Amino acid sequence: MGSPHLLSSWQLKDLTLKNRVVLAPLTRARAGVERMPNALMAKYYAQRASAGLLISEATVVSQQGIGWLNSPGIYSDEQAIAWQQVTRAVHEREGRIFLQLWHCGRASHSSFQPDGGWPVSASAIAIQGDEIHTPLGKQPHELPRALATEEVPLVVEDYRRAAARAREAGFDGVEIHGANGYLIDQFLQSKTNQRGDRYGGDCEGRFQFLREIVEAVLTVWPAGRVGVRLSPNGIFNDMGSPDFREMALATAAQLDTFGIGYLHIMDGLAFGFHGLGEPMALREFRSVFSGTLMGNCGYTQETAEAAIARGDGDLIAFGRPYISNPDLVERFTHGWPLASDADMAVWYSFDEKGYADFPAYG
Repeated sequence: MGSPHLLSSWQLKDLTLKNRVVLAPLTRARAGVERMPNALMAKYYAQRASAGLLISEATVVSQQGIGWLNSPGIYSDEQAIAWQQVTRAVHEREGRIFLQLWHCGRASHSSFQPDGGWPVSASAIAIQGDEIHTPLGKQPHELPRALATEEVPLVVEDYRRAAARAREAGFDGVEIHGANGYLIDQFLQSKTNQRGDRYGGDCEGRFQFLREIVEAVLTVWPAGRVGVRLSPNGIFNDMGSPDFREMALATAAQLDTFGIGYLHIMDGLAFGFHGLGEPMALREFRSVFSGTLMGNCGYTQETAEAAIARGDGDLIAFGRPYISNPDLVERFTHGWPLASDADMAVWYSFDEKGYADFPAYG
């Protein structure tokens, strides 16, 4: 099965990627209650280092940003040091890895928060629907408090410090997580942002929070080593705004002015679609973003090859196929069959099972 485009190298600014296959960020919850990277995580990423680029699981920039059990952090020097075993393991396999910077915002719970405070968001609007897994078990989502205007720069500084620690940890770059209904997405979308200050209003105002984060991160990293992830079609964490297309294109156009390394779009509909218009396709972003475009969510080898061949995107990220196929690139290269999907019951367990115990082909 030929994939000459998908398996060809790609120049990501000053980084040469050995192929166009990307390990999508996958929250796997193996960092323990201390949220500390460990040897098991290093093994997991090293197993997948044949990808052109690996993007780490979402990693919280502060204690306030926590919203998942056992997810890793990058808010302490000790965590930065612990991440070094991961980056070293990947580099020993000649891989490249970016750290994804994350703040859950309203997709959190008071039991995660320092001193039991309320989770924060752009506005005081709660997630409707699914419950959240917390240290107290499954709980209803709570009404978040809106970040005060003077608090927002403090969160921006958390991102800058996290980006600096990522560099100290040996990562090749960082991805700013602006997707899936987490804090940045909560500021971008009209559904969750009803602010009356400079961080609200039209698309430009709602972009201001992300603008300040990008500017802060660029004091640490060159622009080519920074990516941003968006999910204009998604419903995860109760998202979906009537002006989703206008918002996404305006955001991409603004990001283009910074010359960032790539824009990562969750254009597939495998996570669900809000149905507020025609779903956005990756190719739409070509008109407003001149850098590297990455597609994600539900791609197969065939559809990824076709998307790159058409010029819709430059890189394609694979998530679920990478869970049970650590040698995904080799399987694509040789036409070997993919292993069946792993049992979701062990995706978020606490040991090697369902994580780093999948064999290579043959």
